[in-house]
Amino acid sequence: MNRGFQPAWWCRGPNAQTLWARLARRAPKLFFQRERLELPDGDFLDLDWTENGSGPIVMVLHGLEGSSQSPYARGMMQAIKRRGWRGVVMHFRGCSGEPNRLARSYHSGDTGDLAHVISTLQQREPRTRVSIVGFSLGGNVLLKWLGNTGRETPVRAAVAVSVPYVLQSAADRLNRGFSRLYQRQLIRSLRLTVAEKRKRIALPIKIQDLSTLKSFRDFDEYVTAPLHGFDSADHYYTVSSSRQYLKGIAVPTLLLHARDDPFMTEKVIPRKNELPDSVTLEVYPYGGHVGFVSGTWPWRTNYWLEERIPKYLEGYF
Repeated sequence: MNRGFQPAWWCRGPNAQTLWARLARRAPKLFFQRERLELPDGDFLDLDWTENGSGPIVMVLHGLEGSSQSPYARGMMQAIKRRGWRGVVMHFRGCSGEPNRLARSYHSGDTGDLAHVISTLQQREPRTRVSIVGFSLGGNVLLKWLGNTGRETPVRAAVAVSVPYVLQSAADRLNRGFSRLYQRQLIRSLRLTVAEKRKRIALPIKIQDLSTLKSFRDFDEYVTAPLHGFDSADHYYTVSSSRQYLKGIAVPTLLLHARDDPFMTEKVIPRKNELPDSVTLEVYPYGGHVGFVSGTWPWRTNYWLEERIPKYLEGYF
């Protein structure tokens, strides 16, 4: 039975929920086995696996500038391992601690690499049950892919958390108020990645002074769009936003979202009449962005997502 999410009394508000889960939490200690997967275009992806050797597979897709070192990813991998399942974090290009080889990187609508990894797993273990959990940007990628593949999707079930369903609205929200602090941190990380890559290879972008890129719209206009074949930031947002693809999802999928998410407004949340029967939407008043922190005291913290998500997937494993 799902009793819903109740925030910790000592961790109220969207920013407290978001920042506690990111900064105050000690990431669980886990040992990963890394696999490098060569891609058809000459690039590579790094997969970090739990040590479990058999059983169903749960793939985790991290958020923007995340990795298997992100506290939410490690927490979810620990929860997966405790169930006796195999967990694997699929790093988006350039997010595993080593720059990717090509000029291109990753973005919110890039489903090709996910499709390739799933195809590889199918070829290796055609009878193994696979599910996917996506956080934020990773959730947007997941939902777009599920919507496009429809009934041909080979996974058993999926969960998407704190998804920016309408990318333009999320970019605008992150350029206002306290949320600009999140934007500043993420844009700084993205600029550093581009600057480091520029030292090794020529990039097809015209902008020279990356420090002038202060917002997501700036970065997506002058970096994301030209690197990935979009005409502009608006073109990228229009094509890549996952909300328009939800109606095509045919496998059981759980959407978890907080109304107070500081990365976006309530307007991005899909309405239930937009969703097919296969999709369950759970929206809670509180939780922040990939937060959902509960527990009696700060030293007895619970991370509700790590209870709710495995419970949902259990029904399909």
